[in-house]
Amino acid sequence: MSSFLQSFLDPKKSWLAAMHMKTLTKRLRKYGLRYDDLYDPYYDLDIKEALNRLPREIVDARNQRLKRAIDLSMKHEYLPENLQQMQTPFRSYLQDMLALVKKENAEREALGALPLYQRTIP
Repeated sequence: MSSFLQSFLDPKKSWLAAMHMKTLTKRLRKYGLRYDDLYDPYYDLDIKEALNRLPREIVDARNQRLKRAIDLSMKHEYLPENLQQMQTPFRSYLQDMLALVKKENAEREALGALPLYQRTIP
């Protein structure tokens, strides 16, 4: 990626990226979600594999956050203000494992091995 594009997307350097991140943080806090909760395991099988490798407690907490967000959305409500302030939308739990899965897949491809799973549209 070019350095110009990286600097444009970096919230520390670009006011537009910082404003987008602030807005996204506000929206995620309203429902008690984290950014990694937005990844869909049915869309990308690497994400599904990364979620399978995570500890059960982390996956259960993710599922509870998603259920709570769906419930709040259906009721047209938000979390109370005191709970919104406790939320940490950009604390990542999936990125490290996802990077490991992508690295392993790239290594398998470089060695000429068959993929572990075939990508199909669900």
